[in-house]
Amino acid sequence: MQKDNQEAATRAAADADMAALMVSAPFQANTRESIRLVQTGLKGLGHDPGPLDGIWGKRTEGAMRAMLATAGKPVLADAVTDLPWMAEGKRFLGRHEIRDNSLLRKWLKSDGKTLGDPMKLPWCGDFVETCIRLALPGESFPGALGQNPYWARNWLRLGAEIAPCYGAVVVFERGSGGHVGFAVGEDATTLHVLGGNQSNAVTIARIAKSRLLGARWPATFPRPLSIRLPQMTAGGAVSTNEA
Repeated sequence: MQKDNQEAATRAAADADMAALMVSAPFQANTRESIRLVQTGLKGLGHDPGPLDGIWGKRTEGAMRAMLATAGKPVLADAVTDLPWMAEGKRFLGRHEIRDNSLLRKWLKSDGKTLGDPMKLPWCGDFVETCIRLALPGESFPGALGQNPYWARNWLRLGAEIAPCYGAVVVFERGSGGHVGFAVGEDATTLHVLGGNQSNAVTIARIAKSRLLGARWPATFPRPLSIRLPQMTAGGAVSTNEA
């Protein structure tokens, strides 16, 4: 028994040494192209290494550690743990623009930008921007989205187009303007959307699928291996004019 324990401890120590070597060595010994290939492999397994640029930075190191922790098994972006931007948004579920005004204002500007007072201005875009910027600091905001992320329809420029799935940024028409949030589920006729400025608060609202303009996925996070939405109960009123 003692011998088995010693052998197990020796193997564990060797595994730890190998893990440390794999995490720390590439930037010392490998070429930039080799590192890029490692990054590509990590991304294919669902571990986000950041840009596939051949540079061994903190995000690539974190992805390598995550891969080692799962023994090289692939992960689903929408499984096991929540998507980082969804986890960020859910922290503020139920927060109201009047009752929790100071808290929301502080959070909405914590990413370095803000539209202003949520009690006075439509802040659905500000909510999505804050979630994305805090969770994915390397994400690009191209063109009009970078100039004005508070205009809901500009979120149709984020990342890449995708079918509505858990965590996707979903954009809806609302007269000549729009509304933006994150998909969390669906029923037969509506999408269930996590968003700000929904009944003046952060809520999960039902919005008609007929209003959907498009769904987008961040460029810096692996696309989900399964494009699906959780099926939800069709209960509660359908939102028609988010405010």
